[in-house]
Amino acid sequence: MHDLFLPDADATAELGARLAQHLPAQAVVELHGDLGAGKSTLARALLRALGVTGTIRSPTYTLVEQYPLPAGGMALHLDLYRIGDPGELEFLGLDAGEIRLWLVEWPERGQGALPHPELRIELEVEGMGRRCRLRPASPVGEAWVAALTQK
Repeated sequence: MHDLFLPDADATAELGARLAQHLPAQAVVELHGDLGAGKSTLARALLRALGVTGTIRSPTYTLVEQYPLPAGGMALHLDLYRIGDPGELEFLGLDAGEIRLWLVEWPERGQGALPHPELRIELEVEGMGRRCRLRPASPVGEAWVAALTQK
């Protein structure tokens, strides 16, 4: 586990850029935290750093937003807060083959219907900033976090 303090939006954008810089060939990232903890902000920063242009919408009401990545493949940003059962994910028609990056908010609501994560990111409000814990969940995730934390 790696623990960080993100004092402001610039620090969140910097973390997104570092995650993008070391992004593995394919990755599933679970974003954990209460409402307002910064999950969507971090997801948006990561997508921007990967070269996504235009509007990056929150998937709060649509459940999923898809973004073509300039380097190839697709990124998915899912917000599962509003689903009642993991089986509902089947109706989204997600083709895992072309997806390079999964960013999943409220992943516990899709338990059993999602691919295994490489990285779990836990966010919580701390003072005026955010506490961020990076928890690798696979060997790929361990290598990713190790690359992020090298000076």
